Amino acid sequence: MSNSLPKSLQKVALFLERLPGIGEKSANRLAFYLLRMPDGDLKNFADNVAELKARTKRCQICMNLTEEDLCSICDTPSRDRSQITVVEDVLDLLSMETGNIYNGLYHVLHGRIDPLNHIGPENIFIDQLFERVKSEGSNLGVPVKEIILATNPDMEGEATAMYIRNKLQEIQHSKGLDFDISRLGYGMPMGGNLEYADYMTLRKALENRRGF
Repeated sequence: MSNSLPKSLQKVALFLERLPGIGEKSANRLAFYLLRMPDGDLKNFADNVAELKARTKRCQICMNLTEEDLCSICDTPSRDRSQITVVEDVLDLLSMETGNIYNGLYHVLHGRIDPLNHIGPENIFIDQLFERVKSEGSNLGVPVKEIILATNPDMEGEATAMYIRNKLQEIQHSKGLDFDISRLGYGMPMGGNLEYADYMTLRKALENRRGF
């Protein structure tokens, strides 16, 4: 941004440029847009940003983001409390919630096992999942019947899912618990073309095939 512009405007644009997916031109446009906003709207926006970290916390049960002790999902009595889907982050949870295709609970890891970036099981919320499975009370008083591993289908996601599966099997044997462990199915998307599918997609499509 040109040095001839006010420093306050330059600072806002430089900050916006640090956000994911925002380049220099987009940051400049957004900074000018904020400058043109009515004073009341801009103040309301600034107040919400200032309160973001202070008001947002993790759900005591599933680690989803919330402003209360429990998130709206864990606090909904009609959800199937015997089913837990494990996701890497909150954005994955939001995708699962689209279209009302799932009515169980979640556990948000807030990351995945990634040794190359020095992220181990102790750096994400895996142990909280294991404690939740061991204790009925930590799952809102309902025994767990199924845990769906919905980490992403890449190397780190697969490693995370395998680690969780192995630990859950140990818990089953040591505690005498009976629940299913499943992996979210992956494969060819609707409208996909075999010619352009990569090796991993085809492999998963074959592994997840069913009767027809």
